[in-house]
Amino acid sequence: MTKTIKVALAGAGAFGIKHLDGIKNIDGVEVISLISRDLDKTKEVAAKYGIGHVTTELSESLALKELDAVILCTPTQMHAEQTIACLKAGKHVQVEIPLADSLKGAEEVVALQKQTGLVAMCGHTRRFNPSHQYVHKQIQAGKFNILQMDVQTFFFRRTNTNALGQARSWTDHLLWHHAAHTVDLFAYQANSPIVQANAIQGPIHPTLGIAMDMSIQLKAANGAICTLSLSFNNDGPLGTFFRYIGDTATYIARYDDLFNGKEEQIDVSKVDVSMNGIELQDREFFAAIKEGREPNSSVTRVLACYQVLHKLEQQLNAQG
Repeated sequence: MTKTIKVALAGAGAFGIKHLDGIKNIDGVEVISLISRDLDKTKEVAAKYGIGHVTTELSESLALKELDAVILCTPTQMHAEQTIACLKAGKHVQVEIPLADSLKGAEEVVALQKQTGLVAMCGHTRRFNPSHQYVHKQIQAGKFNILQMDVQTFFFRRTNTNALGQARSWTDHLLWHHAAHTVDLFAYQANSPIVQANAIQGPIHPTLGIAMDMSIQLKAANGAICTLSLSFNNDGPLGTFFRYIGDTATYIARYDDLFNGKEEQIDVSKVDVSMNGIELQDREFFAAIKEGREPNSSVTRVLACYQVLHKLEQQLNAQG
């Protein structure tokens, strides 16, 4: 494919805007349609980014003849259903993490992708952050092997707000969203499937209806282990921080930045064409479309993550 890829973006909230900012830097791509629930706010965002078509209905965008692909930055609970709708409409699709909020939903998406042959990718951004890419290249070169990953995912979400502090219309989830990043990354970096997974959680929030604190242990077939702590109660530094403990080094990754165990920053500016993980994720999506190939973090490649999340959910439900 050499023509301009014409894209619709669903979800004009905090994460949708991150994608729009990233796409501005990518040649041969044009966002032609913006979909979101609040029409007035969506029109404002569309005007800022020069997007001509605005709607509150995904189906209206999917009906656009010239549309090639869709990026979904919508509530978690809609991901599987909307990804299936895009594939059925003959459109390539990138859905933000998580692929689904159930294993059944994830499996249905994977099955349909195999039928259609379209590019279907999930936004497992950690595979694309320059910090984690640097570590991945060290592993591939045989210079570093993971013995343990220690990960903290900490936010302050006692009210239902997004990354911009705005009220959310849906409820976020520690297991099916935030843990998905680490479960996938651990298996990807260890280059070994997860064979053991354990989880415990704290009290359920009385109004949000979700656990606000969670602890997860993972073990890969090659012996590497991972400890993940998650909280929506942390009133302090926010985000996800990864400590890689290996046979030759220790690395600390904070989104796109990387440090060694002595907190000395490592230059990762030459790892890829950008220092923006979301932009790099989008570049992979569009490159896969143009080259007719399976992308890194295709729905098939990340399915194992959702199989592990399903097992963890069963454990947590059995605990009561």
